[in-house]
Amino acid sequence: MTILYHTSLHLYLFASAIAGIFSRKAAKFYNGRRDLLMTIESKMAHLFTNKRNVKDLLWVHCASVGEFEQARPVIEKHKAMFPDVPVVLTFFSPSGYELRHNYPFADAVFYLPMDTSGNVIRFLDLVKPTKVIFVKYEFWRNYLGELKRRAIPVYLISAIFREDQHFFKSWGGYFRKILANFEHIFVQDANSARLLNDIGVINVTVCGDTRFDRVKEVTGTSTQIETLAAFSENSLCLVAGSTWPADEEILARFLKTQKSILKSSAESKQASASNPSQKENLFKPESKLPFKLVIAPHEVDDSHISKIISLFEEYKVVRYSEVKKSSVEKSSSIRDNQINTSLIREADVFIIDTIGILSVAYRYGSVAYIGGGFGVGIHNILEAAAYGIPVIFGPKYQKFKEAKDLIKLGGASSIDSFEQFVVQMQQLTSQPELLTVRGEICKEYVVKNLGATSAILASIYPHNSN
Repeated sequence: MTILYHTSLHLYLFASAIAGIFSRKAAKFYNGRRDLLMTIESKMAHLFTNKRNVKDLLWVHCASVGEFEQARPVIEKHKAMFPDVPVVLTFFSPSGYELRHNYPFADAVFYLPMDTSGNVIRFLDLVKPTKVIFVKYEFWRNYLGELKRRAIPVYLISAIFREDQHFFKSWGGYFRKILANFEHIFVQDANSARLLNDIGVINVTVCGDTRFDRVKEVTGTSTQIETLAAFSENSLCLVAGSTWPADEEILARFLKTQKSILKSSAESKQASASNPSQKENLFKPESKLPFKLVIAPHEVDDSHISKIISLFEEYKVVRYSEVKKSSVEKSSSIRDNQINTSLIREADVFIIDTIGILSVAYRYGSVAYIGGGFGVGIHNILEAAAYGIPVIFGPKYQKFKEAKDLIKLGGASSIDSFEQFVVQMQQLTSQPELLTVRGEICKEYVVKNLGATSAILASIYPHNSN
């Protein structure tokens, strides 16, 4: 099994090099690991030179962006508690590293070197961690084994386990041994604790998901996106976050359906009007869509953005990058700014073609649609739920506790077809009280699940937390 594991790591890296010819993401994965240990050696030497007499160092590892959002509140509270303790942050995926390589609460940010024995020993010799935090699903065999051998405590946070995982199979002994390397495992729910206890893992605490603390913090800030505020003013607004093509096609089809219904209704009123002079005015009120649409796609490359724009070519579309640039360029002219705001307000679709602002964009929503549910799985629904708005997503949500919880409570709904999406949107847009009730369910759910960050740090540092 060990030989197979090491072989698979080398094959994975080799495959990423080949895939990099066709995929920018694969190329970043491979190129980011070229001369990586030399880069780490240089940066760590610089860090230790600037921070003399370093006695402690926290290493936090995340797979990607989603796991970083779980690590973030822990890192930031740790910095508040121990401002002189350096933090090293690593990512496995390019998307996480590219987005957060300048994260100000980390003293150094790297790609994770592949989990080979040589890489592991060299990395730990260079970084010299005294405590380590892995997030959710990270089970790197050689890293965990070497950390255990060096008596460096490693903690797994915001973890969630399911019966179909290797650890709980009759043949899963090899994988169960990996879990024994953790000093402590902090899980999201009681079912995860039960599964671990049943296989003899008892160093487990149920404390929830740290993302609740993070999203609550975001909603409590005064951060505003002025262009989105203008776009959504006095309108029902559907914010579609982390969308993929399958999601975008449903949204585009829905808008076309609504426009067709509105046009038919207006034409019917025109035909029955007794006064011909009123025909021009009859169409105007009904021609406006019943809500506005914000789309923040998961991939924001030019090719994908162009495809989204083509889907909505019948509508007035604005792009965040363009209106933001226009606002900056025209800031010296009040009149031009007024014109720019007017154009934004008249638009039907607002495309967020950048990363990093989606969690704030949900502030302007009446309803949220979360993408990914027609692919490998939904993205973060808590960012939207924290603002007290109903949440809709596709059928692939079973791995996400918060999604199952909110469906059961009535704050969220899952759809597996365009027709189901139409039903959900018609209900919500025609019943303001339903919007309020479902939104409050989401908000209360977030509030009731706060506190994981404090619980984790209180356990790791029993004599220092506050």
